[in-house]
Amino acid sequence: MPTATRATTRTPLRLLLLLLAALLLTGGFASAPAHAADEDVTWTVRTAPNSYGADRSSYSYGVNPGGHVEDAMVVANRGRKPLTLTVYAADGFTTDTGSLDLLPADKKSVGVGAWLRTDATKITVRPGKTAEIPFTVAVPRKATPGDYVGGLLTSLKQSDDAEGINVDRRLGIKVKLRVSGTLKPALAVEDAHVSYDGTADPFAKGSATLTYTVHNTGNAAVAARQAAELTGPFGWFTAHVAPPKDTPELLPGERWKVTVPATGVAPSFALTAKITLTPLLTDASGSTSPLSPVEATAHGTAIPWTLLVLVLALLACAVAALRLRRRRKQGEEERVREAVARELREREAKVG
Repeated sequence: MPTATRATTRTPLRLLLLLLAALLLTGGFASAPAHAADEDVTWTVRTAPNSYGADRSSYSYGVNPGGHVEDAMVVANRGRKPLTLTVYAADGFTTDTGSLDLLPADKKSVGVGAWLRTDATKITVRPGKTAEIPFTVAVPRKATPGDYVGGLLTSLKQSDDAEGINVDRRLGIKVKLRVSGTLKPALAVEDAHVSYDGTADPFAKGSATLTYTVHNTGNAAVAARQAAELTGPFGWFTAHVAPPKDTPELLPGERWKVTVPATGVAPSFALTAKITLTPLLTDASGSTSPLSPVEATAHGTAIPWTLLVLVLALLACAVAALRLRRRRKQGEEERVREAVARELREREAKVG
């Protein structure tokens, strides 16, 4: 289903965040027409009903290398004036918020955005009417197997004289390709770290933070069900770890940073974190299946610094006391030797 976005040329980062931000995790875009506050400009997009189905939320195809598919998108002008839109395709990527975004028109696409072609790059739709945009997706012969995600977009650029900026409003539909061949879904845990935050009380439990990165190292789009546990030496002193949420669906090569808080962490000097990822693969029918889990470990320290300082202070006092006792003993022995030597000298003097 379509999504509407509003972007400006003055803040490109904000454009990316706003573009198609209403993506549903189930694979479609949120159904919402684009609206303008100052003008009655409204349009919607939807998939064309054909042999691929009717009322589809997005486009999804299985294609052989060198193959192609033909389909269409329907644009409806809900406004009261003729509407001229730019039409183009772009590659998709997962944002830091977990939603699908599409590259802006001035960024080069290498997948879906490069393989999808429309008959026209601009269309004009009369008020209250619809227009169908046929398109073809031609997959190169040398395309590697796996999943590719992008979108077909309609764009309207308008000037905002009040703010002195140009506004690029985009409305599009997700396109997912699965190029046939050996599908190799794979996830890896990278850069796992455990940091401990203790308290002033050396015997009280503190908190810890587990951080790591989920890396899609395969050629399929997958999400991950996550689990984590944190213990002390020999599996003792199990801490309470907040259950991490599932990751969004990650495209091949993408990474997702994860932060997991833990409480009730005993100051046991050594910590061990165990991370378990269960890849979730969605097939062509939309069914999701769990794959073999991936496990990783991370190590950290949980040192009770207050207790350590006290122990070091006691050790320092003990060492100082031993040294003082040794010096006193050495002084006493020196005095005894001097007294004996003096007595011997006096006796020798009397004899002489």
